[in-house]
Amino acid sequence: MKGLLDEQNITVELLEGGTTLGDVIDKHIYEQVLAEKSAFLVANLGVLMQQHVVWQSYMAPMRPFYPVKCNSDPAVIGVLAALGTGFICTSKTELTLVLGFGIAPGDIIFAGGCKQLSHIKYAAKSGVKLFVCDNEVELCKIARCHPGARLLLEVATASEDQETSMAPGCSLKACRHLLECAKELDMQVVGIRFQVPSSCRDFQAYSHAVADAQSVFDMGVEFGFNMRILDIGSGFSGSESHLKQVQSVLGPLLKASFPDLPGVDVIAEPGSFYVSSAFTLVVNIVAKKATIRDGCDHFQDVLSLDNEPEFLYYMNDGVYGSFANRLLDRTIPAPSVHKKVLTVEEPVFASSLWGTTSDELEQVVERCLLPELSVGDWLVFSNMGVHDLGGLQQPPVHYISFADQWSKVQEAGISCNCSLKNCLMIPRCS
Repeated sequence: MKGLLDEQNITVELLEGGTTLGDVIDKHIYEQVLAEKSAFLVANLGVLMQQHVVWQSYMAPMRPFYPVKCNSDPAVIGVLAALGTGFICTSKTELTLVLGFGIAPGDIIFAGGCKQLSHIKYAAKSGVKLFVCDNEVELCKIARCHPGARLLLEVATASEDQETSMAPGCSLKACRHLLECAKELDMQVVGIRFQVPSSCRDFQAYSHAVADAQSVFDMGVEFGFNMRILDIGSGFSGSESHLKQVQSVLGPLLKASFPDLPGVDVIAEPGSFYVSSAFTLVVNIVAKKATIRDGCDHFQDVLSLDNEPEFLYYMNDGVYGSFANRLLDRTIPAPSVHKKVLTVEEPVFASSLWGTTSDELEQVVERCLLPELSVGDWLVFSNMGVHDLGGLQQPPVHYISFADQWSKVQEAGISCNCSLKNCLMIPRCS
């Protein structure tokens, strides 16, 4: 496999003994104190391996296909490639990145609801054949630019949960029409894909989705297609308990609806499951303001009043950088304060956290309780691995791995490309 981490000029620090993530953060904060106090990320690549072990424990033999848009960091792609995952790409840029790691075209699925013609042609030239499609216009584009493509029809998921009901895909009636169109265009449909968001708590949605999948499979067979792939989508949080719950619901449904399961390749798209907890963001407070609810917004005025102040802190990273998910109305959990352990007596204040621009969209955390902080203090945000608004500016990343994380992969008997041992600076086993 080419395009390994060392070829990407990525250095991974192997940590052993009693070293902790906090020690790593301390080290890089010290370096920033001597420099410009820039924000930075710490990426624990060993978490990817740990999550892969968890996935294999509950979801094997369901093969994971990682959605690159979730986090396109080259180190993430390199580690997951070595572990043997497939990849979901939605653009030429993502295809180029993944193919650069020597990933076989057969291990790539080209998704995305609105594909550019040039991107379809690039996929065809690169040998990528599996495409996701949910409407006639996309079907005709693919047929014109890549007649050798194999299609997965995306089916909408019905649910009482409003968010799930708005998931992408076409209706059962539209599926029949698309199958007819594919037959007329001499295109091959090989399976379906559905999505149940990880935020959905209506697990009955899986029952509807699997039943619809079975119906579309039957329709496909009726039209003479070799239906062999079932993609259950990306509805997995980073939580092991959530994964276990999904498996307990989904497993029996699949066995009941697809009794010939060995003849069907069931795949999934865990994205945040792999990367969310692998990345930790560390930011510096660059400005501070105190306000009270009656409209006073000058710090010196607040100090002369009896009202308890609310603090606004401005950080050197914001929604146009690492907090881009805030633009999707996603909640950013409150951070911890670096090197500060709260005591019972220490007061906390209502606080909000902002990026450095004056844009009203730059509010990162609307309200949280923090001790009074000073300019120059550091905040630590955990679970910052999902960046599905790609292309925005990202701070420097420091890559680490713990030796015991690799041991868990070995103990689980998971095979992987030998390059993973080399790029994580882990000695080969005898």
